[in-house]
Amino acid sequence: MRFWCSALEVPWSWSWRAYPGVWAASLAIAVPYLVARKRARTMRPLPLEPAESAAQRRQMWFFLAGVAAFWVASDWPLGVLGAGYLASAHMAQFMLYTLVAAPLLVLGIPEPMARRILAKLRLYRLMARLTKPVAAGLVFNGCLVATHSPWAVDTLRANQFGSFVMDAVWLASGVLVWLPICSPLREHRLQAYPGKMVYLFLALGVVPAVPAGFLTFAGFPLYATYELAPRFYGLDAATDQQMAGLIMKLGGIPIVWGTIIAMMMRWADESRKATPALPSPR
Repeated sequence: MRFWCSALEVPWSWSWRAYPGVWAASLAIAVPYLVARKRARTMRPLPLEPAESAAQRRQMWFFLAGVAAFWVASDWPLGVLGAGYLASAHMAQFMLYTLVAAPLLVLGIPEPMARRILAKLRLYRLMARLTKPVAAGLVFNGCLVATHSPWAVDTLRANQFGSFVMDAVWLASGVLVWLPICSPLREHRLQAYPGKMVYLFLALGVVPAVPAGFLTFAGFPLYATYELAPRFYGLDAATDQQMAGLIMKLGGIPIVWGTIIAMMMRWADESRKATPALPSPR
């Protein structure tokens, strides 16, 4: 039994493997959140209004869905395939962490809980700086490039601790890049819809396309981990790497552009409501 998914030098098998570290990490995210929510409910002097109660339930389901996405990306079989067999599975993990788990976790955190966490850890000033759009975009894309470099992949994926560090960096940078869009703290997110859309397009749409192009059009395998790994149903390393590049380049389009379109529709709706109605002609 291994603590965390990492590269194996044995032929791929669909035999289930236990990774208690993944389960522990998932519980370490979910349990304190649920305990804090329960404690906040018991300390509230007045019952919630129906609309407020529905909003809080929606937040809880967002957060638990984020934990589920984290677990799926980390545990067997995707976690094992990504750690030592397929570059394409490695990339699918990255997309799940940063484009699915991270925004769902952010959407699930209530404002009072976020303020308490930052105050207790004394991170408010640091987060105020890191959630600036330029800083968040640079940190996220710096982590993206660094963790997909051949040295980082071949070094970190070789052992359980390194593989855990890579996964943790992906999740943390994913949370950071979404904070200017949907942070629970109003002062840490962009207010204007055009700014949100431009930021999202650049940070999650344009910049990641550059390393994706290298993976797709490289004439040779970049990662020794996946080049030398036991073959997965005969899939060669070059084709696998091209698939990884395509996943990075195209996999985020539905989420990024779906979010941009949703913001455009909300912006148009709010603008229409804010525009005073013209008097009807007599």
